[in-house]
Amino acid sequence: MSHPNATLTPRTRLRLARLIVEQGWTCAEAAKMFMVAAKTARKWAERYRHEGPAGMADRSCRPHHSPAKTSPALVRKIVRLRWRHRLGPVQIAGRLELPASTVHAVLVRCRINRLSRIDRVTGEPLRRYEHDHPGSLIHVDVTKFGNIPDGGGHRYVGRQQGE
Repeated sequence: MSHPNATLTPRTRLRLARLIVEQGWTCAEAAKMFMVAAKTARKWAERYRHEGPAGMADRSCRPHHSPAKTSPALVRKIVRLRWRHRLGPVQIAGRLELPASTVHAVLVRCRINRLSRIDRVTGEPLRRYEHDHPGSLIHVDVTKFGNIPDGGGHRYVGRQQGE
C-alpha cells in the first residue's frame, strides 16, 4: 500500500502509463503533467507494457533471496556449541573459523545471545514463568491489623481510645 504522501498511487500510475503507451505522449510531457521525473514515467510505462494494469500495484522491497545467508547446518553447529559448552561468540568464532559478528548475529536470531538466559545444567533456554496461564499463582502479603475500634483509628477517636 502506498503511503499518504506518495506522488503516484496505483491508479495514478495507470493513468500515467496509459497516456504514454496508448495515447502516444512522450515520457517528458507525461512526467511534467504528473510532477514526477521522466525516468519514473518511463519506468511505469515499461512496466505497463510488460505486465499490464496488474503491474501498477505496489511491490515488496524486501530481499527475495539472501545468497550470503548462514547455512542451517552452520547455525546448528553454533547453537550446539552455545548450549553444550556455554561459549561466547568470540570463542565459537575461533572454533568454527567464522567472524564473531556472524556468530553473534546467529545467536541473536536464535534468541540465545545471553548466557544468563540459558540453564547451566541442561543448556536449554530458561522459562522463567512456569505456570499454566498468567495469574495461576497469586501471592498476597497480609499485614496483621491492630484492634481498630468502630468508627476509625486514633485520628478520629484520640490516641487513648485507639490503642
